[in-house]
Amino acid sequence: MADELAWDEKIMYLSKAVDFVRLLKEKGKRIVFTNGCFDILHRGHIRYLSEAKALGDVLVVGLNSDTSVKRIKGQRRPIQDEVSRAEILASLSFVDVVVPFEEDTPINLILALEPHILVKGGDWRVEDIVGAKEVIERGGVVKTIGYLPEYSTTSIIERILERFK
Repeated sequence: MADELAWDEKIMYLSKAVDFVRLLKEKGKRIVFTNGCFDILHRGHIRYLSEAKALGDVLVVGLNSDTSVKRIKGQRRPIQDEVSRAEILASLSFVDVVVPFEEDTPINLILALEPHILVKGGDWRVEDIVGAKEVIERGGVVKTIGYLPEYSTTSIIERILERFK
């Protein structure tokens, strides 16, 4: 069902995503959730998202809105606007649903979607992952996936700026 969606149908706001995920769960699908800014999509993101998808049947990506990214990363971010970031993520075959959100954390998405598996990068400690406690209390699992520090958006921006000094 999720793999039948065109890329532009994969971008959903919360109420539609909740209904869609509920239908998938009724069909016995295991829901994996992760989130991030995904400002400049790079090799680290691709590996991370493909590994996250391999943990279950359906990968839902919570995407920080432009205003959320500015609060978290500073006024010079994001580099790419929310619509562009959502469309790029939705075009990836291993991403099934993209849900933009305005808050600084995805806790409301996690509580509403109730994923079976919550995933973050290996640079996060499980006890620091937003929603981990709630997912575990519901019988879900929290996983971390290896992190490629040389492929962070911040390091890419720094290399670009250095080259154009």
